[in-house]
Amino acid sequence: MSRETRFLNACRQKDVDKTPVWLMRQAGRYMPEYRKLRESYSLLELIKSPRLATEITMQPINAFELDAAIIFSDILPVLDGMGLELEFVKGDGPRFLKPIRTNTDIQALHEPPATEIMHFTLDAIRLVRQELNGLVPLIGFSGAPFTLASYAIEGESSRSFSRVKACLKDNEKGWHMLMEKLSRVITDYLKSQIESGAQAVQLFDSWVGTLTRDEFCTFALPYINSIITDVKDSYNDIPFIYFGTNTSPFLQDLRDTRADIIGIDWRIDISDAWSILGNDFCIQGNLDPKTLLTNSSEIERQTIKILEQTKMKKGFIFNLGHGIIKETPVQNVADLVKFVHDYGRSS
Repeated sequence: MSRETRFLNACRQKDVDKTPVWLMRQAGRYMPEYRKLRESYSLLELIKSPRLATEITMQPINAFELDAAIIFSDILPVLDGMGLELEFVKGDGPRFLKPIRTNTDIQALHEPPATEIMHFTLDAIRLVRQELNGLVPLIGFSGAPFTLASYAIEGESSRSFSRVKACLKDNEKGWHMLMEKLSRVITDYLKSQIESGAQAVQLFDSWVGTLTRDEFCTFALPYINSIITDVKDSYNDIPFIYFGTNTSPFLQDLRDTRADIIGIDWRIDISDAWSILGNDFCIQGNLDPKTLLTNSSEIERQTIKILEQTKMKKGFIFNLGHGIIKETPVQNVADLVKFVHDYGRSS
């Protein structure tokens, strides 16, 4: 079986010859080729150059036997296009110059089409598909509405999410208005990526684990559902992945979505996640990214634990439980990918 079909077969719960593997943040800062480019370009310059974004997307595909590429971009430029004015501050990360503070701010948010505000990523998708020439499938992605709303309200990364929690408690009307706007923009963006050549899409919900289950079902899940349903109604054959961190308490609620694949982090065993979700879902995950900072024997030990829980299952995609950490040795990534493939499904 070729690398071209292995990942997509697993997404559709079909037979595969080896466990497919790709890694979140596989294109990025742990690779010396990427760091070399960052010496000359800012992150936003790399994202907004289709040629450079294509080059970065291809770097891990050329280096490792990965079974899927994911377009090099970021979840936040969409908010920039809506009017929040994004900047990346060295040492501090992303920051918005016009964060949301009032319902008037929410009402003022633009909802331009993805072809206008994310044309550079759509162009990069088209270029990457040409470069890949059928070698492996290409994954597109967006931030999920809760995570994007959190950035928009907090204005930057947060540990306490105090402004978000205050909005949920004191301004439900404003929250739902914001989530409806974000959902429409995200849906259009994911559809535009598919139309540009993405062969699967993933919704990243990096901050949703800060919610209680009741909060999740009230303030996040309806919008996840609306996005997935709208995309699947138009492109039912395109695999849809939903990934969030700290989502173990919500897995039973995610059964009601039309996602094809649920990505899980390292805080739950895959066998437990599957018992909650049921066999209708594919699962993606879930090696702790910090494991890749250790030695080969520990990486193999932790990887075997995952593979042993999944070897009798159709619909498993090996991944990390979050993105690759920037200090990760490149050789550890190469060894991991090879080990997952060599271990196979019949060991």
